[in-house]
Amino acid sequence: MRRKIVAGNWKMNGSADLAKQLVGYVRAEADTLDNGVEVVIIPPALYVRDVLDQSGDVLGVGVQNVSQWVAGAYTGETAADMAKDLGCGFALVGHSERREYFGESDDVVAAKVERVLASGLAAVVCVGETLEQREAGQAQAVVAAQVKQGLARVEAGQWSDIVVAYEPVWAIGTGKTATAEDAQSMHAAIRKVLAEMGAPSEGISLLYGGSVKADNAAALFAEPDIDGGLIGGASLVAEDFVSICRSMPAGTKG
Repeated sequence: MRRKIVAGNWKMNGSADLAKQLVGYVRAEADTLDNGVEVVIIPPALYVRDVLDQSGDVLGVGVQNVSQWVAGAYTGETAADMAKDLGCGFALVGHSERREYFGESDDVVAAKVERVLASGLAAVVCVGETLEQREAGQAQAVVAAQVKQGLARVEAGQWSDIVVAYEPVWAIGTGKTATAEDAQSMHAAIRKVLAEMGAPSEGISLLYGGSVKADNAAALFAEPDIDGGLIGGASLVAEDFVSICRSMPAGTKG
């Protein structure tokens, strides 16, 4: 059975006050959910402790980025082991903004996934195509390559700590969203690629991200291969984020 996950990626937003107020509200509401969804908050690194203090044992907490190195003279970097030591359970890897603005290649993504798994964290590995690639008919090929290369170092016993988040780049923060049918088609293609890699694909959670909101979450989450969402802007509004979490259907996936 696959984990159903709704994770809020705050990106470079937030404050100590937001962490206290929003996370406290989300924790209280999440404690009432009966649909089996795991609710995860992924704040900027400076607010991880604030979020952990508010999350209790109800919410999962993650970091938005980790270093490809274990430790050493890498000023400004955060080691995966540090995030684990602090109490995090998840780490984002390969978000399109990291790829675009910081030049992270699939090889760097693979190295970071390796470090995340070695630390005992779960890796939420982001993949997705640009609008130009989709219009050129290359979407599935691009995403398949990102999956294969980014997860190339995952060992047989580590797949339970892998989550794949499909985020079409053209839908992130733009207000545009893939239709539920298009998102399902790509998720099914990703699951096929994972199976071809020898992974236990039917047990790996696949999330959709890209302008997920309270009014479209239910349709997306109803699709058989969509196991949750990676939420951006809507995760900064407590009521909207909780509404998205409530949109997850009850019952098992997979």
